[in-house]
Amino acid sequence: MAPTTKNLVSRLSKRGPHPVLRGDLALAGLPGVVYTPTEGYSLPAVVFGHAWMTSTDRYRELLIHLASWGFVVAAPGTQRSPIPSHLTLASDLRSAADICTGVRLGPGKISVARDRVAFAGHAMGAGAAVIAAAEHGSPAVAALFPAPTAPPAETFAAKQTGPALVLAAEEDLDSMNCNARSLAATWAGQAILRSVDKASGTGLAEGRSLLGALGAGTPQRGTQRTTRALLTGYLLYHLTGATEYDVFATPDAEIPHTTLVPDLEEPDQTSQLLRG
Repeated sequence: MAPTTKNLVSRLSKRGPHPVLRGDLALAGLPGVVYTPTEGYSLPAVVFGHAWMTSTDRYRELLIHLASWGFVVAAPGTQRSPIPSHLTLASDLRSAADICTGVRLGPGKISVARDRVAFAGHAMGAGAAVIAAAEHGSPAVAALFPAPTAPPAETFAAKQTGPALVLAAEEDLDSMNCNARSLAATWAGQAILRSVDKASGTGLAEGRSLLGALGAGTPQRGTQRTTRALLTGYLLYHLTGATEYDVFATPDAEIPHTTLVPDLEEPDQTSQLLRG
């Protein structure tokens, strides 16, 4: 009997079957981390962009999780100042992709397929991932609780014909701090926009932070578990062709702990300003 969507979400919210190695991107000239399965040739890869003033350490469990499901995962640790350059972070994401595809990783038993590199990110890093994917080319993009960037990521989304997964917190969908709706609306290819139940845009990052001590940016385990499952299933389908996970790439599928947002029309900016 084929597993139900609920069972798939439960399975993918837990670590996969592969032991994981950790490496340092700085050895190749770029600050950041890389996680990989212990071996494998022509593996799929995910390059991940962090949120504003957020260390890659605060995504450790997410990055290890993806590596345990067979992905090489690279996360640059750059542009963490209060006034970051989104374009530079996007460039660093592309550099991380080039590093992963250009050299043998680990003990020489790990390589990445050039045509199986996805870009993903959180908040500011989601916008940077969209920009990077437009310049680099990618079979899939995932924007997790995206925040506006300069220049607007929507400009780059309009050039991309590949698929995109956009996740948002329901309470943030029409706020000025979240551009999930407009990002999905301008995407040239297929874009799936889902809200994660009982989530906040800052809940994905793990561990404590200064913002958390001030009452903002509190980690949410439920948000983290659901996001890991959705992202893993989506990438397994698009980067490995595993058809058992096609529900995660199906626009009208019902997935536990999420709500599909069907209206992808761009929001009225005047209304946003009045509510903001």
